[in-house]
Amino acid sequence: MIAGQITLTSVTKQFGDTVAVDDVSLQIEGGEFFSLLGPSGCGKTTTLRIIGGFVYPTAGEVYINGGLMAETPPYRRPVNTVFQNYALFPHKTVAQNIAFGLQMKKASKAETSDAVERSLDLIQLPGYGNRKPSELSGGERQRVALARALINEPTILLLDEPLSALDLKLRKQMQVELKALQRKVGITFVYVTHDQGEALALSDRMAVMNDGKILQVGTPSEIYDSPQSRFVADFIGTSNFLEGTLISENEIVLTTEPPLKIVCVPNSDVPLNTPVTIAIRPERFDLRTTLNANTPNFLRGVIQDESYLGTTLQYTVQTGYPTPLITHQQNIGAKDTHRFQPGDPVYLQWTPENAIVLKAD
Repeated sequence: MIAGQITLTSVTKQFGDTVAVDDVSLQIEGGEFFSLLGPSGCGKTTTLRIIGGFVYPTAGEVYINGGLMAETPPYRRPVNTVFQNYALFPHKTVAQNIAFGLQMKKASKAETSDAVERSLDLIQLPGYGNRKPSELSGGERQRVALARALINEPTILLLDEPLSALDLKLRKQMQVELKALQRKVGITFVYVTHDQGEALALSDRMAVMNDGKILQVGTPSEIYDSPQSRFVADFIGTSNFLEGTLISENEIVLTTEPPLKIVCVPNSDVPLNTPVTIAIRPERFDLRTTLNANTPNFLRGVIQDESYLGTTLQYTVQTGYPTPLITHQQNIGAKDTHRFQPGDPVYLQWTPENAIVLKAD
């Protein structure tokens, strides 16, 4: 058994008539950075609290390092937790906050002092030991909370939206630091977030949750490039959705006016002659003034609007489909001679590999 491995088997948690976690089965491997991602109220924090022992499941089993946890309390599990609000003691110094876990274990002063110094080096805050939390920035308080959680050397660290209170630039910086810290200490991180970009940037693997259920588990690229449902395709990043009918293994007739036949990659989960949804990421469209004969799929359209997003230009295109489509094109700067204006006639082209075929809801 690899240290830090977590297994949930048919775990359900009810609060009265509300089912917060619904028959969740999941295996998290030791040493990986695993994210639980979903909208507010989807059950991700309750799942994290079940792993930590703060909440006991109504049904199902939790195993950590191969051992059944049953009603094992949090302090007897090889797990520590970093909370959203950091939960630092305001009257204690940074060193005293970090040392708290070792003091509860009755560690010697010399052992505690050495461990605190190593922890301050680990979080890149040497010399901060005598400061109070009120003297720290948000990012520095977050690092102290991490050091306090890690000083007892747990095999698993649970993190409940720890970066949500930080501004965007600091949050991006802390994402880099957090991933580097996880690689350095080598233990399992289980991370709860509603931020899709954060989960994609940090995770080795991730689980997308909604309504208490796990909808899909995979690597960030698997989740983004091969979503298995419309919810996942819509929640992770941005997608354009087209409706149609699968008429052969690799052909779909779109419900455009007039109807349009396109080529797709076969999906064995979708029966023939059934309604389907096609998801296409905005950056996977090729926006052109003339057709590329090597790309089989296209829609004619007219530029409706342009939005400047910095690294990309977002175009809204009105086609024969009822809903306008969105495409992102790389911003190559002032020398760009291919910028489009509202009213310009265009073609939206895409390859079969860039269209994800899903069962219609």
